[in-house]
Amino acid sequence: MLYFSDIQRIVPHLWFNTDAVEAANFYASVFGGKAKSVNQLHDTPSGDVDTVTFELRDLPLMAISAGPYFKFNPSISFMVNFDPSQEPDAEKSIDIVWEKLSAVKEAEQCGWLKDKFGVSWQIVPKEMDEMMEKGTPEQKERVTKAFLQMKKFDLAELKRAYEGS
Repeated sequence: MLYFSDIQRIVPHLWFNTDAVEAANFYASVFGGKAKSVNQLHDTPSGDVDTVTFELRDLPLMAISAGPYFKFNPSISFMVNFDPSQEPDAEKSIDIVWEKLSAVKEAEQCGWLKDKFGVSWQIVPKEMDEMMEKGTPEQKERVTKAFLQMKKFDLAELKRAYEGS
C-alpha cells in the first residue's frame, strides 16, 4: 500500500486542442474558482503549448492546449453532486449548471451532458445517490427505470418513483 503525504493529491489533467485557458476560465465561471497560473512551453513534441493550473472550488485541475491528438469521450466524466443541505435550492442550481454546460443536446442522457469543449459531466442530486444506496431492491429498480427515461434528472419524479407513487 502506498502512503501519500497531505500535500500530494491526484489532480485531473485535461488535454485540449487549443482551448485549455478558455475552458479553465469557463469552468471557473460556472462552478466558482479561478485560473491560478498559465504557462507557455516551447519546443515540445506538440510545438508551443499552453498549460493552465486552475481550481474549481477546492478541486485542483490542470489543462494543456497541445493539439488534436486526443479527444474527450464519455467514458471519463466529472460528476457534480448537488446537496440541498449545502445548496438551498439544489434543483434550481442543477438547472442553471445544466443550461451553462450542455452544448450537445444529442449527448444528454441519464443526467449526463457534454459541454462545448467535448468534456462529459454528470449532474446529480445527492438525494438520488441516497435512494440508490439505502433503497430496497424494488425502490432502486423504480428509480433506475425513471432515470433511464430522463435527460436532466428530475428530482421530484425520482422521489415519486422511489416512493412508488
